This record gives sequence, C-alpha cells and structure tokens, in this order.
Amino acid sequence: MTAHIPLHQTIPEREAPERDFASASVLELVLMRVRVRAQRRAAWLAQLWGQIDAIDSLEGHLQACLDDRDSPGAEARWYQSAEAVQPLNERLRQIEGALAGDAGESLRRLGTMFQLGEMELDLLQACLAIAIDPTLGTVYGYLQQHANRPYVTEALAARLFGCGYRSLWSPSSPLAVWGLVKAGEAAIGEPLPLEVDPVAIDWLRGELRVDAELVGRVRTVPPHPPLDSWPVEETARAIERGLQDRSAMRVVVNGPTASGRQTFAAAVAAQFGLESLGVDTRAIEDGDWSNIFVRVQRLAVMGGMALVWYGSGLHRPWPSHIAPAPLQFLVCNEHQSVPPGDGILDYPVHLPSPTLDERRQLWQGAIPQSSVWPIEELETLVSRYRLNAGDISAVGQRSPSSAREAASLARELTRQRLGNLGQLLDCPFTWDDLVLPAKVRQDLEDFTFEAQERSTFWELPQAQRLFPRGTGLVGLFGGPPGTGKTMAAQVIAADLELDLFRIDLATAISKYIGETAKHLGQIFTRAARMNAVLLFDEADALFSKRTEVKDSHDRYANADTSYLLQLLEEYRGIVILATNKKQNIDPAFIRRMRYVLDFPRPDRAQRQQIWSQVIGEVCGQETRQRLNGTIATLAEGVEISGAQIKNAVLSSIFVARRSREPLSMVHLLRGVERELSKEGRSLGSREKGRLMGNG
Repeated sequence: MTAHIPLHQTIPEREAPERDFASASVLELVLMRVRVRAQRRAAWLAQLWGQIDAIDSLEGHLQACLDDRDSPGAEARWYQSAEAVQPLNERLRQIEGALAGDAGESLRRLGTMFQLGEMELDLLQACLAIAIDPTLGTVYGYLQQHANRPYVTEALAARLFGCGYRSLWSPSSPLAVWGLVKAGEAAIGEPLPLEVDPVAIDWLRGELRVDAELVGRVRTVPPHPPLDSWPVEETARAIERGLQDRSAMRVVVNGPTASGRQTFAAAVAAQFGLESLGVDTRAIEDGDWSNIFVRVQRLAVMGGMALVWYGSGLHRPWPSHIAPAPLQFLVCNEHQSVPPGDGILDYPVHLPSPTLDERRQLWQGAIPQSSVWPIEELETLVSRYRLNAGDISAVGQRSPSSAREAASLARELTRQRLGNLGQLLDCPFTWDDLVLPAKVRQDLEDFTFEAQERSTFWELPQAQRLFPRGTGLVGLFGGPPGTGKTMAAQVIAADLELDLFRIDLATAISKYIGETAKHLGQIFTRAARMNAVLLFDEADALFSKRTEVKDSHDRYANADTSYLLQLLEEYRGIVILATNKKQNIDPAFIRRMRYVLDFPRPDRAQRQQIWSQVIGEVCGQETRQRLNGTIATLAEGVEISGAQIKNAVLSSIFVARRSREPLSMVHLLRGVERELSKEGRSLGSREKGRLMGNG
C-alpha cells in the first residue's frame, strides 16, 4: 500500500550560500539547478495544498486533483507572480546563465554528439542530479506525492523543467537508443524509473569510462610508423572527400593476417588526430551484437576515436537505428566481403606486402642487433622469407641471436597455417644424393637459383609491368615412380632453407560440388602467408585435362580445373607438381610453366652410382668396396628405379642380419626380387644364376 505524504510538510527553505557560479563544475551546476527547481516545485505544492480547508481530508485532496489545481499553467503563473519564490527564480537564472556559458560547454557538446533536444537534456539533468546526490530520492518521492517513488520519472522531470504534459523520454529517443538514460522495471500502472548511465557522469567529469560489457572486447591500437608503400595519405584524402557528403565512412582494409592492417588504420586515424580503438568481433556473441555495437559506437563518439573492427564477426550487418562514429575501419582477410552499412560510404584499401627495403627496415627495427649480422645472411633472411610486419615483429620478440635462428623462427611461426591440408616433409637430402641426367640436374639448379633471386627481380617496375600475373614459380616434375621427383623437391627446399609441404589430395578433392574449389582456395590463401614450397604429389589427379561436358559433374570438374589454373597464376610462392602421368595433365597448365622436367629411369651408370652411394652410406665404405663387382653386375643386369634400389638395399640388410652373414649378392637379390614383385616382375632362375655367377 502506498504511503501518503502530507504535502503541507514542505521542504524547509534555506539561505542559499553566496558562491561564484563561474568556478563551479558542470555537474555542480546541474545539481544546483535541479535543487532550485525542486525547491520551487515544493513551495508551489505547499501553498497549493495549504489552500485546502480540510487539510486532513482525503475528500479535499481528491477534489483539488479533480479541479486540476496543480496544472502546469497555474504553476508557471505562480512562479512569475509569487514574491516568495523570486529569490529562487533569481538564483535559478544565475545557475542557468552559468550553464549557458563556458561551464556548461561539455553538457551542450554531449547534447550535440547524440542529437539531444532541450527537453531531453533536462531529463538527463534530473537523472544526473540524483546520481550525484542520492539524498534527492526523498525529495523526488515528495514531489511525486508518493514515498515509494524516490527516483526520476518522465512526469516528474516534465514538471520540474516546465514541460507540462509533454513526453521527454521514449524507447526510440536518443537518450534511450544510446543508453544514456535507462528505464528500470516497474509494477503494472507505475511509471518507469529512469536513471543515467555512469558513462555520462564520468564523461562530464572529464573521464572516459569503458563499459564493463566492453572489457576484453576493445583495446587501444598503438600507433607505429607506417610503411612507405602504405597508402596512408591517399586514404586520408579519400576520407576527407567522403565525409563532406556522408556523416560516417568505413575504410575496408583488406590484406593477409599480420600484414599490419590495424597499424595502417591507426596511422590513417592519426592523420586526423584520432586515437584508434580496436574491437574484437570474435568476442561478441550474436545475441549481444546490437547492444555491444551501440556501446562501442557511444564510446567512440564520446572519446573522439576511430574504431578498428576485426575478427570473424565482421559478417554481421550493422544496426541502422543509430548514427555511427564518423570514421571506422574494417580489417578483413583477403577476398573477404562485408555487408554494406545504411548511409555509410565504404572505401576499399588493399594493403600490399612489404617490399624488400621495407622488410629490411622491419627486421632492423625488430632486431637492432641484426646490424652486426653477416650481410649475406641478413639479405637472405630479407629476400627469401616473405614475412609481413606482424610476423617480423613476432620473430623479433623472441630475440634471435643470428639470421639463421631468425629464419628458423620464421618458418616455425608460419608452419601451422596450412593445417591438415598439407604434410610437412623432412628434407635430409643434398644435391649429392641426386643421381640424374646432366640436363635435368641443370634445370633443377636453374629452378633453385630463380627461387633465390626472384624476390629482387619481381620488385623491378618493368618486370611488374610486363608480367602482372604469374609471378610465382611453378615446376612440373614428370616421370616414372621412384625416379627422384620427390627427392628433388626435398633437395630444393633444403637448399632454399624453406619448409616443404606435400598437399594432401585426399583432403583437397571432394565429390561434393564446390568443395574442391573451396579447399583449393584455402590451400593457396594459407600458403601465401607461409614460407614454404608446396608439393602436389600425383598432381595428375588434380590438374587433369578438362573433358567434354556430359553432365553437371563434368561441368563442375572443369570449373575446378579452371579455378586451380587461376589460383596458380595469382600465387606468388613456389609450387612443384610431381606426376607419373604427365600425359594426363591439362595442357593449359603445362603452357604456363617455364620448368617442365622429365625424370627418366636411371641408366646403367646411374644405377651403379645409386647402388654404390646407398650401400656405402648405410653399410660403410668397406662393404661398398667389397661389393664393387656385385654392384656393377646388379646395375648392368637389373633395370629398376632409384627408389627401388634404396628399398632393395634396405630389405637385403635385414635379410643378411637375420642370417647373421655379411651382406652379399644373395641378400641383395632377395631385396631386388621383393621390389620387382610389386610390379608383377621377377628374376628367372637362369638370370639369377648369371647374376650370382658374375657377382
């Protein structure tokens, strides 16, 4: 049951102390203004109910309400004419005059920021006053003739500030939309309690509060010097032009991970004297998106900051019920699209990879001691490892002591980016392990040299103009199984000091329409951020010839082939295609490759060299010398590949160990027969006898 407040028990009048209003803060002036208006309202109610003869009569109070004696017009006329309130009127003029001056500038600026009207500012002040001085709750309850309403209501604020019966607050008003004033819960029939968000109080005190809901979701983006190739000034000019016609602008910064997109955004924002605030959309659930979006925009508006949105939640549409902060950045991955914003101009920027000179500067900035490293090793680090700014910074934080250690850390940093789409291969082989025809060996060395020098060449303006596409290095290694194609790729990767990843075709190729293209896109997108050589083993399964279209599967298979061709042309890294069926490769791929190498089966001399090398390294040089005649006989009499020779030696070693005998022709023949049986071949008894006799 509601307690009745005897309205004749008015607030006692006190002599207002003399003070210099110009020296008061805006919140002090707001509190003074609300207090004086509350005193006037209390005085009006006291004299109004004092006129009732039957002061303790409920009937008298009801009749006064029905007669509308407490009308806004009557109250306003009484303020003008009653001598008792003229001191209060004069004090109110002084306070409001001070608020209209420099002292109230921040309050007016807050109103401008969020497009608050005069009445909304009045309601805000009523909420501010009780937040600053909670003892006003008793006063507010008294003025509303209800002890259980010690809070701001819309009707109370309207009467305090002479707004009559007009509406000061609604769920669609700027105060509510921006969350500056929030409505609490109330019983049915009761007016909603209104309270100010502490963010507004702190801002008027000169402090910028970060909402509790934003902790862990926003952070300051520290400014760093931009790279020379970044279009900072060009973007700033575009923003100036765009904001002449629009109230807000989004710069969509596209580029690979760790390419410095957030740093670029901060550099552009600094052109306008703005601090940058990063927003991690990964930390925002779908159900919280609208609320967090408003709070982030409010923080940016109040703090005069540029927002830098990043993470996996950029696909969400922006709410259109508020006007966002003027300058925002969307940090996107390559080829990522974002939904347009209502009334917001998007300006796309693609962040280029650092040039050689920029990478050199980044390494020197991240690792100052690199200035004393051998110049050749430092230049190899700069040119061979196409790292972005963030990657170089991450390596620098681990303080490598040499260029080689820095290179190792660079490879380790990017090694996991391919995920389960590729398998990291060990590269223990050297050029001495390769036994190939002279021409193939020369082509491999040319391929490796180009891989070492390509970074410098492709930064030449004339090279970029004449070859705008196809700057990657792609080689096709064809030939029968076991002829050294994979080993050659391992030797090249080891020589380049790069990781070698064999692409898992079982993961890449899918029977479902569109999935193969999706997997291929992921492979090349992720590999572009790595320092690795890609090896497509059994490449004919993926790079096969396009066929006549007989059904939808043929059409999509051909589309996958065309898409793969496009990916190869755009890829800037090193790719090796190995196949046993070169004739099945689509000619369009072959035409675009400058390195097409045929790995033949080894001839007699090459087989002898392979037998000798493998036995000598695994069994020792004494055993190799003892078996020289046997090796020559096997090389002459059995045509097998290099891989088969290695496997035959391995098998024969264990056969010899089992029999506890020195390795000999009989054991080696057992290994050879095991390898031949895999192809459905065998050695006849006469041939074995001949080999045994000669060996």
